[in-house]
Amino acid sequence: MKTLLVKAAVGTVASVLVGIAMAQNVEEVTVHAQSGPTTKVVGRTSSGLPLTDISLSYVASAAGLDLASDAGASEFARRVNDAARAACGQIGRQYPNAAPSDWECAKAAAGEAMVKARKLVAAAQSK
Repeated sequence: MKTLLVKAAVGTVASVLVGIAMAQNVEEVTVHAQSGPTTKVVGRTSSGLPLTDISLSYVASAAGLDLASDAGASEFARRVNDAARAACGQIGRQYPNAAPSDWECAKAAAGEAMVKARKLVAAAQSK
């Protein structure tokens, strides 16, 4: 039982946030996997153990891609998915008892980031 309580203290409340960053005229999508290095106590279990929100951000850059082309858009999507898997994988390695799982975290992070990525692609294709 004591082991379970320790795991509950290490376990996390997870959510995913995504933002867009523009750097030197290069389109980028910042993938925020929340569930790494930035931690914040967001509540307590019924037994008083802290629930921690852990977040980590990776950037998926569109540098060198023609987002107006299908190939460029596909490569950008791959970069977003890779960034989500990398961020969530790092969280999973540092916090093996974190929730959600690496796969669920990456799916959610990529899904949110792709909303922004699709907007960048649509803007490029409408020019």
